Amino acid sequence: MVDSEGRIVIPFVGSVQAAGRAPQDIAREITARLVGKAHQPQAIVRLVRNATAGVTVVGDVGGSTRVPLSARGERVLDVLASAGGAKQPVNKTMVRITRGVQTASMPLEAVIRDPQQNIFLQPDDVMTVLFQPYSFVALGATNRNEEVPFEATGVTLVQALGRVAGLQDARADVKGVFLFRLEDPSALAPEEQANAKITPDGKVPVIYRINMKDPATFFVAQGFPIRDKDVLYVSNAPLADFQKFVNVIYSTLLPVATTMTVAQ
Repeated sequence: MVDSEGRIVIPFVGSVQAAGRAPQDIAREITARLVGKAHQPQAIVRLVRNATAGVTVVGDVGGSTRVPLSARGERVLDVLASAGGAKQPVNKTMVRITRGVQTASMPLEAVIRDPQQNIFLQPDDVMTVLFQPYSFVALGATNRNEEVPFEATGVTLVQALGRVAGLQDARADVKGVFLFRLEDPSALAPEEQANAKITPDGKVPVIYRINMKDPATFFVAQGFPIRDKDVLYVSNAPLADFQKFVNVIYSTLLPVATTMTVAQ
């Protein structure tokens, strides 16, 4: 073990400075000191474990721990396996790496699928494994008005409409599909950012309007991602509002007409 002063103690050699030196340099010094004490001395020095370089793993893992980094280097999945793996399903788990003041997140499924995302970790990194059941809310003239969960890998607008069983044919205005989102200011054009109202958490309220009557919209919707806490609203067609008004009038006048008929 390297002590607090950066030195190691070898039998018949004594104290050797190790901190700041390559293992080959330390081996040569040990060999030189053993000359005259051993016949044709040889020494092999290698780093077994770097106790001062480690990654802290917390969150939904088998056991929160500090994983030491070896000389060969450990990647995200190596450290995750050392901590007992993820406790939640892969498609609902996020991996967040905090390095100094910088933070980056990615779905665990994307890290497994793309080897380039399985990056090498550095000393004092903090890896947080999060169970994040993302969801959006569907309201209005859809066949299901409810909060709909989706995977951390995300869904598109077309998939979101499919998960709420589509639009109601008798009510929905296909030109009036709206998506309400708290957007990052960088998503806006520079001239729009100047007049945008920022929420306390640094977001900008944005409303996207989708015209489903235009066939080209379906191609755009196939690549338009739904984000966590989005609100999908489908407005009623003008004729549907008129029909509701007629139904109210009809339900009000019918009992009166029936009573007059019975009286006569």
